[in-house]
Amino acid sequence: MADAVIVDVLRTASGKGKPGGALSEIHPVRLLADTIRGLLDRNDLDPALIDDVLAGCVSQAAEQTANIARNAALAAGLPESVPATTIDRQCGSSQQAVHFAAQGVISGAYDVVIACGVESMSRVPMFSATMGKDPYAPLADRYPDGLVPQGVSAELIAARWKLQRSDLDEFAAESHRRAAAAHSSGAFDAEILPIGEHRVDETVRPSTSVEGLAGLKPSFADPALSERFTEINWSITPGNSSPLTDGASAVLIMSEQKAAELGLTPRARFHAGTVVGSDPLLMLTGVIPATKKLLSRTGLAIDDLDVYEVNEAFAPVPLAWRQEFNADPAKLNPRGGAIALGHPLGASGSKLLTTLINQLEAGGGRYGLQTMCEGGGMANAMIIERLG
Repeated sequence: MADAVIVDVLRTASGKGKPGGALSEIHPVRLLADTIRGLLDRNDLDPALIDDVLAGCVSQAAEQTANIARNAALAAGLPESVPATTIDRQCGSSQQAVHFAAQGVISGAYDVVIACGVESMSRVPMFSATMGKDPYAPLADRYPDGLVPQGVSAELIAARWKLQRSDLDEFAAESHRRAAAAHSSGAFDAEILPIGEHRVDETVRPSTSVEGLAGLKPSFADPALSERFTEINWSITPGNSSPLTDGASAVLIMSEQKAAELGLTPRARFHAGTVVGSDPLLMLTGVIPATKKLLSRTGLAIDDLDVYEVNEAFAPVPLAWRQEFNADPAKLNPRGGAIALGHPLGASGSKLLTTLINQLEAGGGRYGLQTMCEGGGMANAMIIERLG
């Protein structure tokens, strides 16, 4: 069986996911196409060698419909012979693309593959694909009390893990501090593809403070839900949640043998990966069983890992994860996370991988873990090994 190696990773800087955001004038097909092209150009790779393009995208509607992966591949100038497909595993869509790409290489189905993702939340808002319909209506027989929005799930997690509002706001402020420090030091320079003049994550607010965050009102408070969930204290605000964001990211994956043939130096190896389902009411807790399953499968302990990237969809998610594993806070999202850097849904999985590899290289670490909570109660997790 072949080893799947990661030759290179690249992402755009995040733009605010609303009209007037730095990337809001760019069609999502063009945004992903430019990212794919940038990845290929800086590795001088003949695009005819690519066996497939796998792209994550959550809101597959309007400009992001009609298999955006294929449209972006063609817009990037790839040969018509290169196929492409679009994947929706909610927030983990492009991490799933990475998993599928690596699995394809390991099985021998692929020699060279691009895993990528895109989301333009300014041009294709969340829930555009539902067209006003309730996609969960057929689940009423199984869940007669009803499921809840992700923000309410985050509230339930905060209550179950006894996380106070101050805990959430302190974590959010630290995310911004770390992200701002990484930008100031040039730590992100190697991983960001400039789009025009845009090369800094627009959602980072260096002046963020716990005191400022404390003044924000809860986003999901609902009297009816307060009666149903008496344990909730209503602590989730825009400040301790990830902002709506535009962005794209891409990863070049191939067999170790093919990389050697092409004279390319791999940066990391796909060590292991998994995906799990979890309670769709709590929804965002899947990162915990996914990590447990992955550690059991690999025989690694949490302290064997040098960096943890746990997606900051809402502050309770990484905080509950950290509590469960007694994980080192310094290793958790050391360059900040989605609360500061943004969460462009379909692009976030390969975006986090981009940051993870660069952080491992900068710190000289060997193993890094990445895990993403996902809508509907799922989570992906993977461990990569830095090479070189």
